[in-house]
Amino acid sequence: MWHVFSQYTLIFLLLIVIAVPLGKYLYVAFFEKGKIDRFFSPIEAVIYRLSGIRSLEEMTWKSYCTALLIVNAALLGISYGLLRIQHYLPLNGAKVENMEPTLTFNTVVSFMTNTNLQHYSGESGLSILSQMLFVTMMMFTSAATGLTVATALIRALSKKGKTIGNFYQDFVRANVRVLLPLSVIVTILLVAFGVPQTFLARMAVSTLEGGTQTLALGPVASLESIKHLGTNGGGFFGANSSHPFENPHPFTNVIEMLSMWCIPAALPFTYGHAVKNRKQGWVLFATMFVLFVMMLGVVYNAEQSGNPLVGKSGFAADQGNMEGKEVRFGIPLSSLFTAITTAATTGSVNNMHDSLTPIGGLVPLALMMLNNVFGGDGVGFVNIMMYAMIAVFLSGLMVGRTPEFLGRKIEPKEMKLIVIALLLHPLIILAPSAIALMTHMGTEAISNPGFHGISQVVYEYTSSAANNGSGFEGLKDNTAFWNISTGVVMLLGRYVSIIAMLAVAGSLVGKQPVPETIGTFRTDTATFGVILFGTVFIIGALTFFPVLILGPVAEYLTIR
Repeated sequence: MWHVFSQYTLIFLLLIVIAVPLGKYLYVAFFEKGKIDRFFSPIEAVIYRLSGIRSLEEMTWKSYCTALLIVNAALLGISYGLLRIQHYLPLNGAKVENMEPTLTFNTVVSFMTNTNLQHYSGESGLSILSQMLFVTMMMFTSAATGLTVATALIRALSKKGKTIGNFYQDFVRANVRVLLPLSVIVTILLVAFGVPQTFLARMAVSTLEGGTQTLALGPVASLESIKHLGTNGGGFFGANSSHPFENPHPFTNVIEMLSMWCIPAALPFTYGHAVKNRKQGWVLFATMFVLFVMMLGVVYNAEQSGNPLVGKSGFAADQGNMEGKEVRFGIPLSSLFTAITTAATTGSVNNMHDSLTPIGGLVPLALMMLNNVFGGDGVGFVNIMMYAMIAVFLSGLMVGRTPEFLGRKIEPKEMKLIVIALLLHPLIILAPSAIALMTHMGTEAISNPGFHGISQVVYEYTSSAANNGSGFEGLKDNTAFWNISTGVVMLLGRYVSIIAMLAVAGSLVGKQPVPETIGTFRTDTATFGVILFGTVFIIGALTFFPVLILGPVAEYLTIR
């Protein structure tokens, strides 16, 4: 047990060591004119010129939102066309065929929404050109989109006026100043530890038995870096980060975990710098971290305890549940990866979630249902801020005061928008799950009937709604029904909440800040952290507890 505690503690300390200065860097990159402008501004100027962007004037929330949607729609259309003709394009040494229309729709929506749900196998479904021009490009742009939304909300809370920034400027800065430099660093580290980076699509090798085996290769390291830094998750190979070419050993495993965790963990500190109160950032970080550690403890304990049926069958179960896990990572690092990838809504996996024990599988489900324990790049921060505003609103009602957040009154207009985003999340999970479980088109995909089958279906839609992308891969989901239904869920899960929270930002930025008094409810204290924790936990539990009972909890009770 001591070695597990020491591993986790070291990784947690590394996260804090990275996240705190990275939070400061993000603040400088987006909000402050400084020395880095002299390096990055000329590069950005070229991009603006090539893109035809002539004005960098600040935008209202409506203009900002419109620009975001137009850019995303354009990228969606270009990507759809690319996958439909990839067979005829260069860098297709494996002769990969064009994608079927519904699978193409699902795939481009998946990557545009930062979900990276894959109803195809990476090495056989896409050419190298598609992996580079489509997958890698989308991984940058979708992550940058999320960062722009967080930036706009932070700006709205730290200034007064009618504008929340310029989308094009924030979008370019997110790519040029944040994602590209970090990706170069992580790519170099991964290559140094053995992750391939080549244009060679296939390599024939001799096996130990004297036979010949063809191995799939490609520019893996560059995709892996942005896959995790951008909280994307789609793997170059079908086995994702359990594949030895994506994640060869524990060092690369730690690099990938920290990569997908660092930006979501840094944004609270960016927020603290922007509002000139670093305690605000620490309260948010601490609240999310406590929730995360609780969930990690549950999944590790469940997997280490193993499957009771194995022990009852007369086999030794003292090694825990190693089904679906890589020996080079073991249960501790597999459990940690599982918790991080679903907390940060990345979706990358180094073990098969469908092979988790029932309670172990409950944890990634719960983290995606909450969708605010660090969360994806940008959007996770926006989600926890949404809950923070709910906590302030409820606290204000309990003491009979008008709720205020950073001196701005939280009024019915903001709460209506927040409630829309809050209620949509369970709706687009539970309603499609019910339809799938009631129809032959849905039930025919279930590979494990019974309570686990319910979990498979709910997990697929939860992963889609939370823009995560991982799955209980026993589900046979590459059909028109699943491709279209999950595609629609991904679109709703991504853009409705973005639009709602940009509208909240637009409303808050125009409000006259209220001077702080002795009766002001402070949001930079441990007390508020406890209230925020309770708000997240209670709302999440009340919303999703029934379906968790029907799935993983019921399955657990049947195997005890």
